[in-house]
Amino acid sequence: MGRYIDEILQPGERVLYTTNAHWIFYWPAICAWIVALVLLILSRMATVDGAVLACLAAAAVAIVAALYWSIKAWFHRWTTETDVTNLRVVHKTGFIKRRTFEMSLDKVESVDVNQSILGRIFNYGDVTIRGVGEGFETIRTIASPLAFRSSITAR
Repeated sequence: MGRYIDEILQPGERVLYTTNAHWIFYWPAICAWIVALVLLILSRMATVDGAVLACLAAAAVAIVAALYWSIKAWFHRWTTETDVTNLRVVHKTGFIKRRTFEMSLDKVESVDVNQSILGRIFNYGDVTIRGVGEGFETIRTIASPLAFRSSITAR
């Protein structure tokens, strides 16, 4: 399966900037993997059989949750594309049920970036693109939102 942007490029159109959902989507999975590892270590240190079984059972639950969140985050990042071409902004999410947003650069009125403190530290945030007569679209939790904004506004 190729990239969505490669399938819809018009003659003479070229991709100027590409970004994706930020790796912070993996945070729940990372935390669950750490909990599972701690529980496995505790099960090796426990001396009571009941405590060993409880730690192993809790570790198994944490591993299942970690696998689920890892796959969910990977799939979200794999099926999300955000690109700026020399003619338009394109954002695509979804695999079977696809949702796309496209706006001509000529119609972009403003580009707003919202970042939390963690977003500033880890370089992710939400970008709202407002278009003349076209409404607005918010692209959530993308990597390098300031660079993305600059690629839209700098011509």
